Amino acid sequence: MCHVSVNSWLHRYLNEGITGLLTKEGRGRKPKIDKITDKSSILEAVKNNRQRLQTAKSEWESESSKSVSRDTFRRFLKALADDIKE
Repeated sequence: MCHVSVNSWLHRYLNEGITGLLTKEGRGRKPKIDKITDKSSILEAVKNNRQRLQTAKSEWESESSKSVSRDTFRRFLKALADDIKE
């Protein structure tokens, strides 16, 4: 670890306590697919192309003007399925 990072953590801990060490919102890469805004359009594309994931992905991309990889699209669908199961 770099001493600058450790000093930063120590400073945050002294000022804010243990809550100062928690990861704050807005950190990391932003998702390309938003569950709130893209969910309905993705589900509609999948309903129209039930057994053709690549076709559903292409249809959604043309409607939303967003571009994602096949794996990203599959991970999003898996996350939706996991949410439904719970």
